[in-house]
Amino acid sequence: MPTSSTTDSARPAGGVQSLERAFDLLERMADAGGEVGLSELSASSGLPLPTIHRLMRTLVACGYVRQQPNRRYALGPRLIRLGESASRLLGTWARPYLARLVEETGETANMALLDGDEIVYVAQVPSKHSMRMFTEVGRRVLPHSTGVGKALLAGFPPEEVRALLGRTGMPAATDKTITTPDGFLAALEDVRRLGYAMDDNEQEIGVRCLAVPVPGSPTAAAISISGPAGRVTESATEKIVPVLRQVAVELSEALATPGT
Repeated sequence: MPTSSTTDSARPAGGVQSLERAFDLLERMADAGGEVGLSELSASSGLPLPTIHRLMRTLVACGYVRQQPNRRYALGPRLIRLGESASRLLGTWARPYLARLVEETGETANMALLDGDEIVYVAQVPSKHSMRMFTEVGRRVLPHSTGVGKALLAGFPPEEVRALLGRTGMPAATDKTITTPDGFLAALEDVRRLGYAMDDNEQEIGVRCLAVPVPGSPTAAAISISGPAGRVTESATEKIVPVLRQVAVELSEALATPGT
């Protein structure tokens, strides 16, 4: 019976290494804005050009990367379906943590992601109060008028925030909405100083929202509670924010745990 010079135990090791390298390259492409050249990937990853070229050929053949007319490489359309499915699952995984937020704060809990220049809500657990806030899962809003938007953009450099606001504009949802880049950047300074973000009647009159980012999330994500301004008072905020932070840390740890 013929035998191979490569043992069964050795064969998977090379495959696993190639798989790890391929995913690393995809993440580096995403960090670079979605389009890079081979030399840039080689410089950032430390891999030799022939290895990168071989991996990119495979990713192109699978549709996960495409080669542009300028010979640079861009993330491919097959990743969109994977990302959409993963976003839906992220909301499913978050629901038990949002349910805990509702139990401990009494207010509606949400999870939202930054998708391009927009905020998209991927999960919600409603408050048990008869008067409660409701945001449809899948709803998209501009970040400048939301607590989750502030929580997420507080981690971005000011020039990137200005560029985003330039693309989206800053329409007023209410007379409390921040409508200038300078005003919004000042609000982000408050978020960094306080450690949480607030939408104070800025998306809807009579509603306050408190939000914190999910640290180390695989994609930019934040969790929040929202409720009537009469219930989400200053004294209530002092009690709610530590709960938000703790749940965000626990959710982050769960997302980072394989098999969770």
